[in-house]
Amino acid sequence: MLRAALYVVLLVALPSLVHARIQASAVSCDDAAPSPQLRDSRCMTVQVPLRHAEPDGETISLFVRRVPAATDLARRGEVWLLSGGPGEAGASLYPMLSTYQRAFPGFDLVIADHRGTGRSSRICPVQEAPDSPDGVGLAGTEWGPCIGAMYANPTRTMAFSITEAAQDLGLLITSQRGSGELLVYGVSYGTQLALRALQVAPFPLDGLILDGLVPPEATQQWDLSRRTALVDEVGRQVLRGPDVAAYSQLLASGPDASWRKQVPGGDLRRFYGALLSFPALRDRIPQMTRDLSRGDARSLERTVPDWNAALAQLGQSGDNRPALPLVMLIAASENNARPELTKAMVEAEEKGKLFISPIPGLLVDSPVPPYPRDAWFGKTPTGLPKTLVVHGTLDPNTAYAGAREHAAELARTTALTFHTVDGGAHLLALVAPSCFANAARAFVEGRKVSQRCTEPKGP
Repeated sequence: MLRAALYVVLLVALPSLVHARIQASAVSCDDAAPSPQLRDSRCMTVQVPLRHAEPDGETISLFVRRVPAATDLARRGEVWLLSGGPGEAGASLYPMLSTYQRAFPGFDLVIADHRGTGRSSRICPVQEAPDSPDGVGLAGTEWGPCIGAMYANPTRTMAFSITEAAQDLGLLITSQRGSGELLVYGVSYGTQLALRALQVAPFPLDGLILDGLVPPEATQQWDLSRRTALVDEVGRQVLRGPDVAAYSQLLASGPDASWRKQVPGGDLRRFYGALLSFPALRDRIPQMTRDLSRGDARSLERTVPDWNAALAQLGQSGDNRPALPLVMLIAASENNARPELTKAMVEAEEKGKLFISPIPGLLVDSPVPPYPRDAWFGKTPTGLPKTLVVHGTLDPNTAYAGAREHAAELARTTALTFHTVDGGAHLLALVAPSCFANAARAFVEGRKVSQRCTEPKGP
């Protein structure tokens, strides 16, 4: 409590310093015209300290976009939307702007690219430059120089931590917020970032909305290294009874089975695991399994392009692709409870699983230099505003049970409402927009939020 109070005092006592360091002017966005959802949005690039403990040292840039509230509504305030990842640009939220506008009528939507993502400064500015061989992605020949640069300048690399990004958020909101109510919405990693920010750089806040709440940071049950266990648990709630036996027989078929060439990557367990994130595609799994058991691959063939289309709508193409160096850095440093994980361990844990995730395998022998966890890791903010948690029971990325556990911890310090979407997957603003928008709007307007919801089926 004393440390949090000190941060507040510093922000109040030194407004000229804060504004001098990060003041910027918003201008019309150069990409707003082609997209109706982004029309009239305003953009800015803000300079912030690379390391907040050294405010007069090196700086990096952060990209911020403000989408104004509809002019036919009385303006109430603004919502800062925090994207997931880590590594996802703010553009990953653009496809859901209409849902957010339904959820937060009368509020501006403010979306920043976290440090290391999107149009903000990158960990490997040369290899992740838009004009590099693979654009903001990394071509095969760029991985070595990028990793080498991370080791060559460890001070800069370690500055791309959750805590430094959380301090970015505090400074941005303090200096750039407008009038009216202030809300923060975070999804997945964005929930972790929001909670860290309210520890290290607290700011007055009227409400917090957490979509796909991450488990407690110190968890030994639901961390990234155990993602396959979560994916398999969710998958087995989708595929039951005789379908499980039929699926097991499919997996036991030889490598020459005709359907295997239709599966992206050739691994049906991994493909099924990926489908769990999209309820409309997830619900096809039982029928696909029955069809494949009869030697009929047509439903599988129809699902693959639909899956690619679902991925494409996530707004993560072109210069908005996930920032893999940042993903690897934060995963290795803070979100992997088992740094000793080996390939043999991953393979052993995959045995007998019907659904698997590639994430544990990517954590083995991480090539990036991890930074040490700081004093804020695993802690809970002491002064939360009223909070809404929305979570799906079939979320394959952030465990429903883990979210319930974390919410119980947070509820000790604030009035917290937990809204369950039965059958909901991850990123409810995308996969259960009606349930999400209705719950969020009721919360913002001070009405009672229902405890449960089931998303209506589409046509």
